[in-house]
Amino acid sequence: MEAFSSSSSFLSTLPISFPKNRTPSPPNLTILNVSSVRIEEKTVTTTRKPTPQPPEQPPAPPPRKAAAVSRRPPAEVSLPTLIFNGFDEFINTFIDPPLRPSVDPRHVLSANFAPVDELPPAECEVVEGALPSCLDGAYIRNGPNPQYLPRGPYHLFDGDGMLHAVRISQGRATLCSRYVKTYKYEVERSIGSPVIPNVFSGFSGLTASAARGALTAARALSGQFNPGNGIGLANTSLAHFGGKLFALGESDLPYAVKIAADGDVITLGRHDFDGKLIMSMTAHPKIDPETGEAFAFRYGPMPPFLTFFRVNSDGVKQPDVPIFSMPQPAFMHDFAITKNYAIFSDIQIGMNPLDLLNGGSPVGASPGKVPRVGVIPRYAKDESEMRWFEVPGFNIVHAINAWEEDDGNTIVMVAPNILSVEHTLERLDLVHASVEKLTIDLKTGVVFRQPLSTRNLDFGVINPAYIAKKNKYVYAAAGDPMPKVSGVVKLDVSVSEADRRDCIVGSRMYGPGCFGGEPFFVAREPDNPEAAEDDGYVVSYVHDEKSGESKFLVMDAQTPNLDIVAAVRLPARVPYGFHGLFVKESDLNNL
Repeated sequence: MEAFSSSSSFLSTLPISFPKNRTPSPPNLTILNVSSVRIEEKTVTTTRKPTPQPPEQPPAPPPRKAAAVSRRPPAEVSLPTLIFNGFDEFINTFIDPPLRPSVDPRHVLSANFAPVDELPPAECEVVEGALPSCLDGAYIRNGPNPQYLPRGPYHLFDGDGMLHAVRISQGRATLCSRYVKTYKYEVERSIGSPVIPNVFSGFSGLTASAARGALTAARALSGQFNPGNGIGLANTSLAHFGGKLFALGESDLPYAVKIAADGDVITLGRHDFDGKLIMSMTAHPKIDPETGEAFAFRYGPMPPFLTFFRVNSDGVKQPDVPIFSMPQPAFMHDFAITKNYAIFSDIQIGMNPLDLLNGGSPVGASPGKVPRVGVIPRYAKDESEMRWFEVPGFNIVHAINAWEEDDGNTIVMVAPNILSVEHTLERLDLVHASVEKLTIDLKTGVVFRQPLSTRNLDFGVINPAYIAKKNKYVYAAAGDPMPKVSGVVKLDVSVSEADRRDCIVGSRMYGPGCFGGEPFFVAREPDNPEAAEDDGYVVSYVHDEKSGESKFLVMDAQTPNLDIVAAVRLPARVPYGFHGLFVKESDLNNL
């Protein structure tokens, strides 16, 4: 479960300005199995002999060792770089070594979580069925893929963003895997080693945080990087609005990308909406399918802890609406919209830099806090109409959908509720999320909760045409446990309205040793208002850990077993990742 990718907004707000570094042409990348890296003047040597580079389609699953992407350094390594890297090695070896499995790269980057090289556009083989014509376009999925071997603690959410795109045209498919060329990626590529610290794993405990903070400041002061240009990873999700396609991570501005005619993935650059967005934004904006508007927000450790805004259908950002009624910073990864409202969740996971004084992490759970749900008109000019409702035990990281009933006097939201919030960052395998329906009576203030399924489900998606409207069907990933996904299930959320039984009405399990990711729904006739809500296909990447083979699966969304309509063998391994998006051909051509 991705859930928290890149909560480094507090670093991106540093009021420091330095000149940009020049970036050379991209070097070759090599996959290594190593335990440490020592950078000399012209070569990279390791304390353990590197294993041979695996073939494009390995016959066996990757070894349970940390595999990481490395590269040859520039012809000459500067003296400051050698000094900074040495200090970094000292911190990671003696001050804060990766002792916990959740931040040990040998554990985190094992099997199909191991990063891969970039892959230029490569033709794929359809090995089962045929690709439907409505899939002409591209399915793109984002996820973490560290550019360099982590020198010390590393969390799953800390990897550089890589987009894996299947471009489909007339029944044929092409796969391309490319890094999002963020400022962080380009700076570290030009220097030949990591420069900006990992947020989720690099700031735990006062001593380690102080040491890494001092090292980061020294790198900035020396001109290695300019924090004003952004330090985000763009590794979480994608969104298409305002005529642009964005790769997103909530610690930075969006990065505009495009898919070329041959299927290549191209980063166009960091996008600030004509200077109107100067800080970060959520990785989960909501696009109203009827108005074309995108609603978004940002959160951070400094007041206002929440800021709401929208971007109109022409891609013009509207003024911020700061929310000062949040008394303390909370981890707010996602939200929901209805026709008239935006709904936010103030959960028990928060950001408290003062916890570092006690040797803890700046992001963690607060068991004594009572979760709340906030409702604000989506065209509000200020927060005067914001209403908060206490909902004990309701901790959501992802929202599936929301709508209004009873002439707008009732709000209904569907979302996976985390039942073991204390494990969210440290032990993802212990996290269990139960999909629930939350009903808020705006007249009386009464809040009702109703479980929809007892299964461990997350990454729930719907037919995008039903965003902000009452929907019937949800497609969700089944945890095995998370972050691994053993299959996809279909829920009928209307079932519970009659007899309150489990809402699962369809499922497709991938089989022993096979795991996928977030599903995505693609309508068969997206422009037909009379089409059934579930008339379409569910798509996802699936990896077989026994054979080492990755596939792109297309499933019939209307069948009880989510029957496979097409299976595409991919020419390279696709690691497990986070969120994806399908963009139809006509929209790709207008980017």
